[in-house]
Amino acid sequence: MSRPDPTGGAFLGDGPKPSLRALAAELLRQPRATLDILAARLTGKRLRARQRLAALVGIDHRLALPSYAMNRATEEPPGEGSFTLVGSGTLLRGASERIARAFAENPTLQAIYGDGLVQRRAGGPAHPVLPPAFDPDLLMAVDYLGPLALRRNALDPVSSPIAAALAIAERYGVEAIGLLPGLLYIRRPGDGASTDRLTAARQHLDRTGREDATVMMDANGIVRVTHPLAETPLVSVIVPTRDRLDLLRPCLDALRCRTVWPRLEILVCDNDSREPETLAYLETLTGEGRGVVVPCPGPFNFAAMNNAAAARARGKLLVFMNNDVEAFRADWLVAMARHALRPGVGAVGAKLLDGGGRIQHGGIVLGTGGLVTHAHRHFPGDAPGYLSTLRAAHRVSAVTAACLMVEAEKFRAVGGFEAETFAVDFNDVDLCLRLNAAGYQTVMAPEAVLHHREAASRRWTEEARARHEREVAAFKKRWGPLLVQDPHYNAGFERYLSTHARLARDFPRAGAIRRPA
Repeated sequence: MSRPDPTGGAFLGDGPKPSLRALAAELLRQPRATLDILAARLTGKRLRARQRLAALVGIDHRLALPSYAMNRATEEPPGEGSFTLVGSGTLLRGASERIARAFAENPTLQAIYGDGLVQRRAGGPAHPVLPPAFDPDLLMAVDYLGPLALRRNALDPVSSPIAAALAIAERYGVEAIGLLPGLLYIRRPGDGASTDRLTAARQHLDRTGREDATVMMDANGIVRVTHPLAETPLVSVIVPTRDRLDLLRPCLDALRCRTVWPRLEILVCDNDSREPETLAYLETLTGEGRGVVVPCPGPFNFAAMNNAAAARARGKLLVFMNNDVEAFRADWLVAMARHALRPGVGAVGAKLLDGGGRIQHGGIVLGTGGLVTHAHRHFPGDAPGYLSTLRAAHRVSAVTAACLMVEAEKFRAVGGFEAETFAVDFNDVDLCLRLNAAGYQTVMAPEAVLHHREAASRRWTEEARARHEREVAAFKKRWGPLLVQDPHYNAGFERYLSTHARLARDFPRAGAIRRPA
């Protein structure tokens, strides 16, 4: 089977860039937003201006470097007595020393990989490969490894970096594989790359008791692992609302009419709805047996409302969904359930598109945008994403509760949402991080795609802003160390615009070994 070049556009996320004419047209179409951008720029708030421009006209990857970036002094692979190097690419000067030092300082470390520069054609630009901390799900889908350094005697001879990394993970655990930030290698045209992802994935799944999973390569060169559904249990979908029937009705209609799943329970958390039309709709919903209304009176507390409904839910799987989210593809719930029912998976998130059809959510990245950011936000809705992460399932630190699935047993085991500390903001991130700490991985499932009219039902007041600031402070206090650098997001990217869009100003910068959280 032929395999696309792993340094091609779909791999690194390159795509057609918007024309200057299209950008100008969008700026003229929204004059108020354009004035806000100009005002921010003129008052010296350049970051705010860039963020508002990205929100207005979208964003894309601008990561390529001039071809002379490949003209770096290189060295031969390490000699006998150091470590074994598997895979194509040439180490940069000093890389062997850094790798050897990392092995010496981390006795449990069995394998190391790092950042690289790849060139698709002679004389062409250099493209940085900036991988996350080791993620076996993503690695089976997309080869993001360059040459892999193995501790001597860690493994018997292996055929490729992918096969070696998966075997190390099986024998020693994923934490035995470390990412060493900073450029380690270059790969020129003709150096080749691993071509055995299908075989390596199949063998890894068989060795780890997942013989029933199917493996195939799609037209984009992504290896898709489909986890079987041994059961199709009752799913409880929980939707908080206060009036806003214009949002709630299409949300619930899409659940009933455009969602393929044999057993579905809908619970609406009603936070003091007062409009006669909404009350009549909720009464009909209950009377016809199409849903359950859970009264949640009092000040808006998103976490407490969801906890109250989850306590009444009968489903094995819980789906927390905003009333401004609308399904348009029938398979979204199936795609999420395939991951949520895996023993080692906690929360599962979906790819959400905003009103303009652009990416609104592709996972949550810690420590970016000042605190946390949605991955690939404002990118085109059909963008592949960096390392194809808008097409391939992968691990993330957190996902949004605008559409979040989790097994009820796992949700209750960690105490559900933290309603007292994070009533409105960060309760979803906090939940995911507590599930992660309990040993459950958070997975982003981009095969599940829905629309999200973000914050369409939210109104800011002085009281709401004060509450938000309290929750920001509490979030920093509880999870501050994780905000320094998200393990699933490479430090070579800029942290303050949109994720995966620009290189950090100090790129390349060497750093300490990073391992899966």
